[in-house]
Amino acid sequence: MSRISVRGFAVASATAVTTVGAAVGVASGDEQGGTYDLEVVAADATLLAEIPAGQNAQLHTASLSVQAETQSTAADAAVKRAAEESARKKAAEDAAAKKAAAEQAAKEKAERERAEREAAEAASRSSERTDIASASAPVQSSYTKAEIQAIARGIVAADQFQCFSDIVERESGWNHRATNPSSGAYGLMQALPGSKMASAGADWQTNPATQIRWGVKYMNERYGSPCGAWQFWQANHWY
Repeated sequence: MSRISVRGFAVASATAVTTVGAAVGVASGDEQGGTYDLEVVAADATLLAEIPAGQNAQLHTASLSVQAETQSTAADAAVKRAAEESARKKAAEDAAAKKAAAEQAAKEKAERERAEREAAEAASRSSERTDIASASAPVQSSYTKAEIQAIARGIVAADQFQCFSDIVERESGWNHRATNPSSGAYGLMQALPGSKMASAGADWQTNPATQIRWGVKYMNERYGSPCGAWQFWQANHWY
């Protein structure tokens, strides 16, 4: 029984008691007059008429059921919207993470390819220099500056030649027999002692090509390149 039905039952019971009391008072001949307000009795009758009947109670219960169903439907819809929004955000986050991972992978691939390309180019230049350096230059009794420079251009990498030339110009003036009277340094690069150049060839005293090959190897091993040696020379005036 619903709360409204209980209330209707209580009102009906009270009204019935009031009505029965009034009837009993009239029948017993109340000595105090036995007068009763007919309007009150009429009002009580009206209250009885207003009490929900069984059909009205059923309608009220159905109304509550509809309201509960509506609220449940609204709650389900809210949960569904929340789930869809959460799924949308998760999909967006996953897409962003996937994109970032793809970009990072592409960047790393490009860096690897660049490093491999530079390594291959360096190896090619090194091989080219080795081939040139290993070639035998015709030995002459004397050489002009231009002839020694031409030999050097055939041995030293093009992008390193100017640095190499700047050092040789200041060390020996391109004289492959130049000797420092105080220290004993010898040759184009003023090797000290000059005999170190024997590692490049037994003709190190007379062949400028042998001296140049030794000089390039020395600069590469100690300074990374002739230009590295030239940078050091500019700061210290020796190398």
